[in-house]
Amino acid sequence: MKILSIQSAVAFGHVGNSAAVFPLQRIGVEVLPVYTVNFSNHTGYGAWRGPLISPDDVRDVILGIEERGVLGQIDVVLSGYQGGEGIADVILDAVARVKSANPDAVYACDPVMGNATSGCFVAPAIPVLLRDRVVPAADIITPNQFELGFLTETEPADLESTLASVDIARAMGPRTVLVTSVERPDRPEDTIEMLAVTDDGAWIVQTPRIPLKANGSGDVTAALFTAHLRRTGDPADALARTTSSVFDLLERTHASGERELQLVESQESYAHPRLQFDVQQVR
Repeated sequence: MKILSIQSAVAFGHVGNSAAVFPLQRIGVEVLPVYTVNFSNHTGYGAWRGPLISPDDVRDVILGIEERGVLGQIDVVLSGYQGGEGIADVILDAVARVKSANPDAVYACDPVMGNATSGCFVAPAIPVLLRDRVVPAADIITPNQFELGFLTETEPADLESTLASVDIARAMGPRTVLVTSVERPDRPEDTIEMLAVTDDGAWIVQTPRIPLKANGSGDVTAALFTAHLRRTGDPADALARTTSSVFDLLERTHASGERELQLVESQESYAHPRLQFDVQQVR
């Protein structure tokens, strides 16, 4: 499997491609990383150095890959945080080029906008751009519950309303929706859930909630779920494997006391997930 991953990169820490690439490689996926920024560290520190890469330069890198005759071998185009409006055109053009070369390829979009705690943390134009242009072009999207609400102009809360919001999102274009950070009001205290919905049904998994703000964990989640689903075609299995791997990554990070994901130290959790959580079909 080959994945063209168009995301940010940092030298210190793990977000964007600096979070997604290694776990994918550890499960045997060939990754072609294309960077949209090259920062010293993620912006959550409040200070960073390094360049935003212009959309034209990102496009040029993808053109160079195309000139090597590689696009027909790409199985998935993966995108995450979009720092500026111009990068969306580059990503959508790349998706079109890949699908022209390989009609079986899919586009997986993590529509990064914000979360229920912090609200939106992207430029005001980005959520609208994602909703109106990018998400309709995607085959797979991986919003958190907050982002799902914005995309669908709804307020998902309990399971029924969250599934209804997913149905609206799927009507926009993507056939597969993974909803992360699902917080139902009737769930047991100190738990959190993920929900996966495809044409074949809907599945949910519940884990203990780890008290940790972990930048990059969503990037790992989107990457692993997309790869597992593409490889097996089994959404329940993809959900189980991804949940197990990400929980162990977060648990190890929390135990370390470090701010950054313990990405390398957790590598066995990607290659050999414990599958310790039950996935339940809810539709």
